Amino acid sequence: MKKTISKLKKELDKWFSLYIRLRSANEYGMCQCFTCGKVGHYKTGGMQNGHFQSRKHMATRFDTENCQVQCIKCNMFSQGEQFKFGLNLDAKYGEGTAEELEYLARTIHKVSRVEYEEQISYYKNLVENLKEEKGIE
Repeated sequence: MKKTISKLKKELDKWFSLYIRLRSANEYGMCQCFTCGKVGHYKTGGMQNGHFQSRKHMATRFDTENCQVQCIKCNMFSQGEQFKFGLNLDAKYGEGTAEELEYLARTIHKVSRVEYEEQISYYKNLVENLKEEKGIE
């Protein structure tokens, strides 16, 4: 039986989130919150995949610039620290990045079953490769 679109979205969320946290992790699996600088383990240290533009916007939900590692406090309890997030995006990727993401988030983007399946496979492989490269579990 085929997976539903919502199940595929959930699976992609899982692999994409792991990728976002792993790409920022060092060889000990530690990564730093994009907005406050807190350090924690990518898997067990309360670190999450924070979105500059909300996850509800499909055009930016799986955008690798829109998503950065955040601690639970910044991501959940401080509404993502959006202002700091935007400033840090511009500092990291260049002036105007936050504005571009804000514009992109407002565009319509419908993800097809095939896209979900391809993205799941892509990020699953990236996660495996990063774990191997960094020598972490």
